[in-house]
Amino acid sequence: MRFLTGHIRARLPHSRFVGALLGAMAALTLAACSSFGPDFSSDPTPSSYPIHGVDVSYYQGTIDWPAVRANGTTFAYIKATEGGDYADQRFTENWAGAREAGVQRGAYHFYYFCRPVEEQITWFKEHVPIDSSALPPALDMEWNPLSRTCRIRPPREKILADMQKFLDELERYYGKRPVIYSSVDFHRDVLQGAFDDYPFWLRSVKTFPSKKYGDRRWHFWQYTEKGSLPGISGNIDKNAFAGTHADWAKFCDGKLDPRAWP
Repeated sequence: MRFLTGHIRARLPHSRFVGALLGAMAALTLAACSSFGPDFSSDPTPSSYPIHGVDVSYYQGTIDWPAVRANGTTFAYIKATEGGDYADQRFTENWAGAREAGVQRGAYHFYYFCRPVEEQITWFKEHVPIDSSALPPALDMEWNPLSRTCRIRPPREKILADMQKFLDELERYYGKRPVIYSSVDFHRDVLQGAFDDYPFWLRSVKTFPSKKYGDRRWHFWQYTEKGSLPGISGNIDKNAFAGTHADWAKFCDGKLDPRAWP
């Protein structure tokens, strides 16, 4: 490189030399990226989907829901409960605020492996009112290695059986088939090949979901955990719904068949 640079300098004026050098460096950089870097050019991006939303809990503090709605947010999944003895302290506030602002909202439960499933079902039902206008409830299933109280990983068969109890009772009680949220590792360890007749909400913040979840059909894509949005302080999870406006209307009514999903 030093020899090549010296040779170019001997033949070109300084300004032309700098331009030629920068052009050569840019060409090498592009070549390196195309040869060794990931190529996502063929994947849909979040902006490919018309319906977007957020998921929130008390960590977001006081939310200005009218501002959230005014900035393109169609829906919100709001944390309601965790385990069998924790209720999110801002759930009631967020539940009412989102509805008043015209944001379609649903409630989610964070599953806790050290509590009987029956107690968790009862706890959720005690805190989330029946509301025909609400989105289907969601069950958040993921490993929690940072938990100070519960780091166990029950057998796959046990988890799937308990999940089925939870999902069946929520569908019976609220009248809509629940959504299953999952992270990459939990889906790989437990959910692969299971619950094909349920809507899935998948976390994939670095790439398109199919790159991590294979042929799993999904309804929601959590595409970033570091989003920003007027009306919410700090980082926020952002999500895209996979379908059209017509699909969304069916989903909200609990009439979108996950088995017919493309």
